Amino acid sequence: YYQGVLKDFQEAAMLIEATTPTSAVGEAEKANKLAIIELLNVYAFQNLVDIFGDVPYTEALDIEMISPKYDDAATIYTDLIARIDAALGDLDDSEGSFGPADLIYGGDVELWKKFGNSLKLKIAITMADANSTLAKSTAEAAVNGGLFTSNDDNALFPFLSATHTNPLYEDLVQSGRNDFVPANTIVDIMNDLSDPRRPLFFTTIGGIYSGGQYGYESPYSLYSHIADPIHQPNFPGIIMTYDEVRFYLAEAVERGFAVGGTPSAHYEAGIKASILFWGGLEADADTYIAQPSVAYATATGDWRQKIGTQAWIAFYTRGLEGYTTWRRMDYPIFNIGSLIT
Repeated sequence: YYQGVLKDFQEAAMLIEATTPTSAVGEAEKANKLAIIELLNVYAFQNLVDIFGDVPYTEALDIEMISPKYDDAATIYTDLIARIDAALGDLDDSEGSFGPADLIYGGDVELWKKFGNSLKLKIAITMADANSTLAKSTAEAAVNGGLFTSNDDNALFPFLSATHTNPLYEDLVQSGRNDFVPANTIVDIMNDLSDPRRPLFFTTIGGIYSGGQYGYESPYSLYSHIADPIHQPNFPGIIMTYDEVRFYLAEAVERGFAVGGTPSAHYEAGIKASILFWGGLEADADTYIAQPSVAYATATGDWRQKIGTQAWIAFYTRGLEGYTTWRRMDYPIFNIGSLIT
């Protein structure tokens, strides 16, 4: 993150700052470029905090500072919110930005505004247990600013079929290893729910979706494997998605935040968006959501269990988001691995 992402963004911003536009349009495009870089800086730092907690922040990118101090995670989060607000204030969606050099949104500044507000909502929900007052005001401001409204707004990074392939492809295929099997933790949960995403996530073994026993030896030939779409070199890198936003909104309503809608409507929209994103059919999504084991009114547990379980399933291939959600919601209940004696 520091060397390969944040330092590169710092250098890019320096180069853009050094340019001298010759028109008002050029000035607006310059400001948009810098604001987009800033939003991605925030995204990167938020991931660092979610992984490690306290991290180098204020002194992190100073090349002369060989021992940067560690900043408090809560303080960093508060500053990240301010940085998003400043970047959103600098974005002018009547003008362009990077054009086709922007591999995520093709230079569409309106979509970057949606990304910034959706990122602000994500930060608000992630910090909700630690600072509910700031989380509430931040979430409500994010909604007023405009969030993702469909899968068309998803922030996806396109990988190529030859060079610059998805890291999942490098692990699953280019490594030459044939020992990756899905764990029974997720497979069992999805089997119990008759989840229509199973063929999009896994292969079958003898016509059955069978996950390896978590924490135990699981021979490759005896269990399901990772589904073919995820093996493709150009499987997109997932930065942020519409289903993620709808699960955050469901949680926000349950926490008493004034973000509009009902928990059930946001929850169902999140599930449907995930199924459609993975290539499932709308009819299958409707049937799945109508099941008593999935429907918001009848699914097992409180709102943390319902939303937490479905968000965790949707975050398949997004380990950090799945882990962060589980840490906040305490659901789903994971299988216990073997004890080494």
